[in-house]
Amino acid sequence: MKTVVITGGVRGIGRAAALMFAERGYAVAACYEKNGAAADALSAALRETGVPFLVSRADVSDASAVGAFVAAASRLTGKVDVLVNNAGISSFGLFQELKEDAFDRLFAVNCKGAYLAAREVLPGMISRREGSIVNVSSVWGITGASCEAAYSASKAWLIGLTRALAKEAGPSGVRVNCACPGVIDTDMNAHLGAADRAALAEETEKKGTVKVWFPNTVGVPDEFSQVESIILDIIPCHLLVEFYFRYLTWLECEAQKFTWQSVEDAHHTWESFEKAVPKEE
Repeated sequence: MKTVVITGGVRGIGRAAALMFAERGYAVAACYEKNGAAADALSAALRETGVPFLVSRADVSDASAVGAFVAAASRLTGKVDVLVNNAGISSFGLFQELKEDAFDRLFAVNCKGAYLAAREVLPGMISRREGSIVNVSSVWGITGASCEAAYSASKAWLIGLTRALAKEAGPSGVRVNCACPGVIDTDMNAHLGAADRAALAEETEKKGTVKVWFPNTVGVPDEFSQVESIILDIIPCHLLVEFYFRYLTWLECEAQKFTWQSVEDAHHTWESFEKAVPKEE
């Protein structure tokens, strides 16, 4: 049996993750800081699943508390296989009005907490040459959000940590990934009114674009269909993909004895043939 450790695990995304892992047969260890009622509710729900579990109070910004929590979690099955760094707090308001102690606390939970938890589980994962760490960031860590500068910065830090740690731990068989949710209906967003939530949802639903270039390629490359299929299979669903390559001019077609028949024989449509980079300067 595998064990998952989830920080901030009794409400919102953390609770949902805990129950999902339990349904998949994992032993579940979830920590929380303040909400005892939510902790009791999660304990009751996990008890019904029949999996070993631990729901424990722990301040993720305190090294000794995190160490004790992870040690207790390890005793469920003898190891920790998955860490979900979900604990986080937010701060809403003008940046110049953010108090220093609130700034320090936000980074202590959102950043230091992830560091401490990862530091505890990594040695065992590396020694076994397997394991997974998932850092829960936010779309604001990518785009930034007005009146949430500190929160956005802390989530951007998590993205940077993920990228660096993935390179460092990957050769040892440990996967490190990051989830960047948009607007989720959790207690953290309870202060938002219906209009605010609708506006944020509309903003985060806008799709980004990934541009795939075929440098020094004239015409539709022979491998295009295979490359297209692979990229569309692995690209996140919230992103659009544009493929760019320079198409042949009529003079180039004639020089290479390219005819409409040859285009049709290659199963190219005018639309696929016309997909091209901006005109050459």
